[in-house]
Amino acid sequence: MADTPTPPDPDKTSDRRHRERVEQLLARPPVRAAGTLALADRRLDYAVSAEFIPVAGEGFDGALAEPQAAVMTTAYQLQGAAAGSRPVCFAFNGGPGSASIWLHLGALGPKRLVVPSDGSMPAAPYTVSDNPLSWFEHFDLVFVDPPHTGWSTTASEAARKKLLSVDGDVKALAEVVRTWLTRHRRWGSPVYLAGESYGTTRGAALADKLLDGGVALAGLVLVSCAMDLQSLSFDPGNDLPYTLFLPAYAVVSQYHGLLKGPLGASREAAQAAAEAFVDEDYAAALLAGARLSDKRRAAVARRVAELTGLPRALVEEKNLRIADQDYFFEAMRAQGRQVGRLDARVTGPMAARRTRDWEFDPGIEAIAAPYTMAAMAYFGELGLTTEQRYETLSHEAHLAWNWNRGEAQGNAYASTSRDLARALRRNPQLKVFVASGRYDLGTPYSASDWSLAQLDAPPEVLARIQHHYYDAGHMMYTREEDLTKLKSDIAHWLG
Repeated sequence: MADTPTPPDPDKTSDRRHRERVEQLLARPPVRAAGTLALADRRLDYAVSAEFIPVAGEGFDGALAEPQAAVMTTAYQLQGAAAGSRPVCFAFNGGPGSASIWLHLGALGPKRLVVPSDGSMPAAPYTVSDNPLSWFEHFDLVFVDPPHTGWSTTASEAARKKLLSVDGDVKALAEVVRTWLTRHRRWGSPVYLAGESYGTTRGAALADKLLDGGVALAGLVLVSCAMDLQSLSFDPGNDLPYTLFLPAYAVVSQYHGLLKGPLGASREAAQAAAEAFVDEDYAAALLAGARLSDKRRAAVARRVAELTGLPRALVEEKNLRIADQDYFFEAMRAQGRQVGRLDARVTGPMAARRTRDWEFDPGIEAIAAPYTMAAMAYFGELGLTTEQRYETLSHEAHLAWNWNRGEAQGNAYASTSRDLARALRRNPQLKVFVASGRYDLGTPYSASDWSLAQLDAPPEVLARIQHHYYDAGHMMYTREEDLTKLKSDIAHWLG
């Protein structure tokens, strides 16, 4: 009787396909193009190069091991400049699971997709145009798509699990920075990082990790901070976000005309009143819990309702604690509207049944497809074409993310603020620029205020941090006035 053939191992087959895909990407020659950025007083000629960078293994034999991933970078370098004569800024977005097209084609790059300043969805066609507000005036720019975003990918299931994690991601991007600096002979350049959202989680840790590899950053830009997940996660027993989100709720409610009397008169009035209430009463009331007297509980419920425009009965029902999901669906329920998360200036129609099912975020839906379509058209113009799907926002990568750090197991809140504080203490030349949108309910300005205030460093070190505020949402640069202000603020920060 003949032997029954052994069926193929599906895991090994999958790994082989992933490894072959990584090898194909790394074997592709860089796609090169050129362009000119016209500024008010001069013209800057630049070279564009889009290429895949290998992420090597770890340890003594890491450089000899098969690459763990292929990571795409899109770089803009000033034509005719000597290597090392200009600063270089590495930029990435967040998610985790987001490609870098938001910062690339929204604010920093020489090309930009122009969208309505009010956060509404533009009409097609979606194409990029010259961006006179580009940061290319100050740096050469390198946009990085981390593994499993854009066209970047890993070589095996083991590599995927390793790199889709807080620490694995930081190690991978540190390797990308090191390799890019070597490949392009840029070790003599001042090095900057710019990260948005989870990109700030990543950037804060990279500032410290890169020092271990001999790279001392000149500056770090954090757009819409998310260094401390405990400040953003509404979980039982964690009262911190309820207090930190309240000022942002007040600002958003004032914007939508939901506040009465002096609170509704201006954004400044609502913000100041909410911040004072949190500092003087609200945080202590939540800390008291069931020890709170009936009289004080009633007073707190009344004030939360006044500051948010929510019904007092709802505040009492929620035990004085308004989670973000509560606010999104209840703030404008009477109007049949759902408030956006990443840009709370934007609202969307609720279902006819007015359910509380979170099906989409009006604040990101308005720009997700336009940015993706504009990016695909632009990459095609550069000559970078492939039928592989470009992962603008990979939900699979986000869901697979390992938030634990070090040897931790369980549900510890990820935090990289300790890394940033250590980097600031280790590197006396490092300065930090923080940008927050007042209408961001994903990473509220008020939560970022708290996170920066908790950095474990003395006042003279913390003096190297600047925090700037803008009148839009998470991607504040989608508002023309804020994009202009952001560029001006960066120029002053650079000196």
